[in-house]
Amino acid sequence: MSVRRLAAEQPDSFAFSKETQKEADWWIAKYPPERKQSAVIPVMWLVQKQEGWVSEPAIRAIADLLDMPTIRVLEVATFYTMFQLHPVGKHHLQVCGTTPCMLRGSEELKAVCKRRIGPAHHVTEDGMFSWEEMECMGACVNAPIVAIHDYYYEDLTPDAFEGLMDKLARGDKIEPGSAINRQTSAPEGALQTLTEPSLYDGSLGKPIKIPGLPEKV
Repeated sequence: MSVRRLAAEQPDSFAFSKETQKEADWWIAKYPPERKQSAVIPVMWLVQKQEGWVSEPAIRAIADLLDMPTIRVLEVATFYTMFQLHPVGKHHLQVCGTTPCMLRGSEELKAVCKRRIGPAHHVTEDGMFSWEEMECMGACVNAPIVAIHDYYYEDLTPDAFEGLMDKLARGDKIEPGSAINRQTSAPEGALQTLTEPSLYDGSLGKPIKIPGLPEKV
């Protein structure tokens, strides 16, 4: 059974914006009419993009839109941690705390969040920031990782992380990717394995004798 619960305080209503409704209709059209419930995840994601989180009135609206029982939509919302069930800050920071990130400094990043924002899921008084710890984000080579607005910020130190937060607070644009200018997931620094030229120049090749054929290299 899911331990995720809807927020105690809920808005009185929810309405799809024109843009959200247009995109939801596009997703629904991908499925046969009798299978339009299959669009529940993308539609819920669009709702979260619009509101920042998924409220109980929004869940009911999604259920009405897709002609499905409200409890089925609630099951999706509570199962997937990608959906926020409580209000979040304008900038919601998701800090990976799984072993590779923990070994590379995620505990220090969480300490920054606790000091500057407060406990997990707390929203700052100005509404700018909130944060939570996440399970593996699948970018372990570039640990530690923080996801902000659907993008990864990698190879972070506490100072680099605070620098990102300062920029967000000022309204500046931040660039996703490695804080140490790592090329994708290449080794930090320079290539350290398979560097011997003889591995590639053919000098280690030896003649091969195949019965019935002349010797070849």
